[in-house]
Amino acid sequence: MTAANRANALPILIAASVMMSLAMGMRQCLGLFLPPMTHALALSASDFTFAIAVQNIVWGLVQAPLGAVADRWGLRPVMVLGAMAYVAAMATMTATTGLWTFVLAQTLIGIGIACTGSSLAMTATARAASPERRSVILGIVGAFSSVGTLVLAPALQALLGVWDWRWGAALFVILAMAMVPAAMVSGRVDRLPQPSLQRASATGAIGEALRNRRFVVLCCTHFVCGLQLIFINTHLPNYLALCGQDPMLGATALAIIGGINIAGCLLAGYLGQRYLKNVLLGLTYLGRSAVLMVYFLLPPTPTTTILFAAAMGMMWLGVIPLVSGYVADLFGTRNMATLLGVSFVVHQMGSVIGAWGGGMIFDMFGNYDLAWRFGVCIGIIAGIVQILFGGPSRTPSGARPAPATV
Repeated sequence: MTAANRANALPILIAASVMMSLAMGMRQCLGLFLPPMTHALALSASDFTFAIAVQNIVWGLVQAPLGAVADRWGLRPVMVLGAMAYVAAMATMTATTGLWTFVLAQTLIGIGIACTGSSLAMTATARAASPERRSVILGIVGAFSSVGTLVLAPALQALLGVWDWRWGAALFVILAMAMVPAAMVSGRVDRLPQPSLQRASATGAIGEALRNRRFVVLCCTHFVCGLQLIFINTHLPNYLALCGQDPMLGATALAIIGGINIAGCLLAGYLGQRYLKNVLLGLTYLGRSAVLMVYFLLPPTPTTTILFAAAMGMMWLGVIPLVSGYVADLFGTRNMATLLGVSFVVHQMGSVIGAWGGGMIFDMFGNYDLAWRFGVCIGIIAGIVQILFGGPSRTPSGARPAPATV
C-alpha cells in the first residue's frame, strides 16, 4: 500500500470504527431497558426478548442479501441507508406503547445493524488494509466495537435510574444520527484501488463457500457466538436484579466487558496474524464456556460479577477480526460482505435462542439455570469441533488457502 493509499485509508478506518462502535454499543445495551420497559408497558420478559429475537432474525436474514448488494454496487449506499434505518428504529422505540411497536423498532434495528455493524464495517476495513497487516488492523477496528458499550452502558443506566426509559431511547436517537456521516466517510473505501480480484456472482461465491469444509465449520460454530453473547447482553442485568444486586451492577458489568474487550480484540488481531485462526476461535468458545460455568455456579456478588465481566471481555468480540480475517484468507475480499452475511445467518439463529429462549426458560422456571447449562455445553462442543475440523486457516507466505471441500 502506497503512502497516498494509507492516507486515504485512515479516515475510512476511523469512520468505520465510529460507525460500528455506535451500532454495536447501542445494540448491546438494549438489555438494560428490560426491567423499566416491562414494568411500564406491562410486558413479560418473554415479550421483551421475543422482540430482541425478531431483531436478530431480521439481522440474520437480511445480512447476506445486503452484503451482496454492497459487493455489487458499493458499501457506501448500503451503510448510509442502514444508519438512517437505525435512526428510524430508535425514534420508533421512543414512541413505543406496546409489544408490536417495540417489535417494529427491533425489526428496523435488525436492518440498520446489518448495514452498519461488524460485517460491512469489517469488509470496509479489510479492503482498506494491506493483506500483510489485515489481521492486526481488523483487530484494532474491531476493538472499537466495544467502546460504545464501555461508555453507553453506565451512562444509560444512570439515566434510567433518574428519568423515564424513553429518555434513554431519545439519547439513542441522537447517537444513531451520528452514524450517518460516519457511514458516508467509511463508504469512501469504494473509491480505493483494489487488487485484481476475480468477479463472481453472489450465488457463485456462496456456492463455492458452502463446498468449503472450513467455511461450513466456521458458520456452524458461529451459532454459539450469537447464543452466548446475546444471552449475557439481554439477561445478565435481569439476573442480577433477581439476585438482589444493585441495578447499576449490570450496567457496570457490560461496561467492563466493553472496556476489556478492546484489549481482547487487539490481542485477537495480533494472534490471528501469527497462529491458526480456527484454533484461536475454538479456544475462545471453550474459554467463554468455562467462564460462564464458573460464574453461574457461584452466588453472584459484585466481586464475582466484575471478575466474570473482565474474563468474558477478553473473549467477547475477538471473534470479529478472527472470523473476518479467516473469510478474507479463504476467499479474498471481493465477496467478503456476502460471505460474512452467510455466516451471520447461523450466528443470528444462536442469538434468537439466546435471547428469546432465555426469556422463555425464565418465564417457565423462574430462573436461568437450564439456559446457562445449555450455553456451556454447546460452547464446549463448538470449541472442540472448530479446533479439530475448522483448519488450517493460513498458508506460507500469506497465500490464499486452497478450498477444502466438504
